[in-house]
Amino acid sequence: MYASVITSPRQVALQRVPVPEPGPGQLLLKLEGSGVCASSLPLWEGREWFDYPQPAGAPGHEGWGRVAAVGEGVQGVAVGDRVAALTYRAHAEYDIADAGAVVPLPAALADAAMPGEPLGCAVNIFRRSDIRAGQTVAIVGIGFLGAILTRLAARADARVIAISRRPFSLEVARSMGAAHTIAMEDHHRIVEEVRRLTGGAMCERTIEAVGLQWPLDLAGEITGERGRLVVAGYHQDGKREVNMQMWNWRGIDVINAHERDPRAYVQGIREAVDLMASGVLDPAPLFTHRLPLDRLGEALELTRTRPDGFLKAVVTA
Repeated sequence: MYASVITSPRQVALQRVPVPEPGPGQLLLKLEGSGVCASSLPLWEGREWFDYPQPAGAPGHEGWGRVAAVGEGVQGVAVGDRVAALTYRAHAEYDIADAGAVVPLPAALADAAMPGEPLGCAVNIFRRSDIRAGQTVAIVGIGFLGAILTRLAARADARVIAISRRPFSLEVARSMGAAHTIAMEDHHRIVEEVRRLTGGAMCERTIEAVGLQWPLDLAGEITGERGRLVVAGYHQDGKREVNMQMWNWRGIDVINAHERDPRAYVQGIREAVDLMASGVLDPAPLFTHRLPLDRLGEALELTRTRPDGFLKAVVTA
């Protein structure tokens, strides 16, 4: 099979490698594609704690496709079934998945790209945010994740304030149901605009979805008394400072919305599939860049630089 291999920092090659064999309790998937995740950027950039070359297909964990073979003891899934899966070497033509890490896709999604992990992640973040009708919810950072969360919060009859640096992202937020949009340019102007929109109460819920220090600072400052600050951004470049005096005084609840239990990811994927099949959620317009497997490096660079017009890249096998 062909698989993308990150051979060194910011270098990727398409290589021929053996097709893996499923063991007991496992499936072999013939992949249709995989999403490209920002959590892969430290590896792509060459942080000192990574070794090269990476395993073939790594670090792809957002794959979908059809079951090609079934290992011993697997029940409830058959060859030919189309599934989303949580695997770890999905930038390839085939990958192995544990039977408990796949979610069957209904006929209604027969042609849909389905990078399950980020969609499940969004559903899990939304659940942990405890968003309710009538609340004012600020979402700081409108990429793929922020756009999905905007849709889910607006559907819950919350008033969404979307904050992002790119005009394109703010347009996407409006299409997803944001009631207000604010350009992420001037910290104090943003705070004052949120204060004006909320009559001084600030936001009952704030979701930080960027992963950098300034957006985290901003998110804390626009969260109101007894509000909930949800950290959804992937903070991958070192330590953070927080204004504990302000958080303490306002009585803010702070939630780290990142899951580490694969079962929680898979449950989130199931719920995302149901939302898509029922027509509540359509992520297709958010897959702004689709590239073949041999252009994984380009997809990772787009994910790193995030030009205007970019939300999420998928690579197709």
